[in-house]
Amino acid sequence: MEPYITNDAVVLGILLSVLALIFVSASSKNPFFVKFYTYVPPLLLCYFVPALLQYPLNLINGDVSGLYKMASRYLLPASLILLCLGIDFKGMWNLGPKALIIFLTATLSVIIGGPFALLFVMKVAPGVLPVGTEELWRGLSTIAGSWIGGGANQTAMKEIFQVSDSLFASMIVVDVIVANIWMGFLLYGANISKKIDRWLKADNTAITELQEKMENYQASVAKNPSTTDIFVLMGVAFGGVALAHFMTDNITPWMQTHSEWLDSVRLNTLYSDFFWLIVLVTTFGLLLSITKARKLEGLGASKWGSVFIYILVATIGMKMNLKDVFNNLGLFSVGIVWMLVHVIILLIVARIIKAPFFFVAVGSQANIGGAASAPIVASAFSPALAPVGVLMAVLGYALGTYGGIICALLMQAVS
Repeated sequence: MEPYITNDAVVLGILLSVLALIFVSASSKNPFFVKFYTYVPPLLLCYFVPALLQYPLNLINGDVSGLYKMASRYLLPASLILLCLGIDFKGMWNLGPKALIIFLTATLSVIIGGPFALLFVMKVAPGVLPVGTEELWRGLSTIAGSWIGGGANQTAMKEIFQVSDSLFASMIVVDVIVANIWMGFLLYGANISKKIDRWLKADNTAITELQEKMENYQASVAKNPSTTDIFVLMGVAFGGVALAHFMTDNITPWMQTHSEWLDSVRLNTLYSDFFWLIVLVTTFGLLLSITKARKLEGLGASKWGSVFIYILVATIGMKMNLKDVFNNLGLFSVGIVWMLVHVIILLIVARIIKAPFFFVAVGSQANIGGAASAPIVASAFSPALAPVGVLMAVLGYALGTYGGIICALLMQAVS
């Protein structure tokens, strides 16, 4: 059904107004809002209110709007540069091996969860599955590619295992809805992370120290920016985005000339535009952080980066059609069991090694959501921690196709 509003200028105005209302109410001293935001993080509302405007209100529609593409291709890369400017490499290193262990556990749990979920639903409720098992495991391979890496890995799985277009479309719906629901839980978990850390018996000293060090640095270089300062800041951010797009436009076609070899070694990600865009802007941000450009943090680099991230969150939210859950209940049953396996394994390992919930949330989202949403979840803890999410997500791209193939072969075995 056509939404009531299709003009993106109007849609953007609505989304920005929604974000403004959320943040104004979140900073209010009104007892109701103080109590409300104790339990509901503002970032979660930035995500779900646009989803409600999509369904059931049918006011806007993310599939009709071009705002998500704008936010993910322009604002997200700019935010990554801005958020990486003030990165503290020593502090990142001091986070220790637990972050990598949790990330790899998240990858492994997706690989294990796929065949378990398929086998479980086949045994418990085989009648809910809309297609035969041969088609099903092939289709589910695309979710594995997406949940370990990203969109490029998902498309690679479609080609490798010859998934039909109609089944692929259904799998995308399951992928997006289940992943987005889980992201909502992670955003809420960030709001109660101290309670979860107590349950995990986790030591989050290194995270707190990194956060405090970044915040102290921001305070030490802070100044009231002039119009010139803002232009310099935007020039660095969007100049970096422009350079990354320019380089991507040249790197990707060159990679595609070697697509046959890349396909043979399962490195399909290397001819994905989005992969190179994210890698390049992250690299630019990291390189700038060891130059005098790091002082741009004092002009509000991370604040502008956070604004861009929140706009991206709103555009992701309006792409989530809650109605689709009811149209694919059989496939969703597999997706939900799969996600539960992922979560349970992650929490068990985190409790064993006493890893903070921050690592669990970001490690999970770096796999399940990728570069577009891992920094969002990291930012829910603190904008200073967003680069951790970016770096983990880039690692996920590298593992996505290989992990997806292993998962697919295991699902074939159990089916």
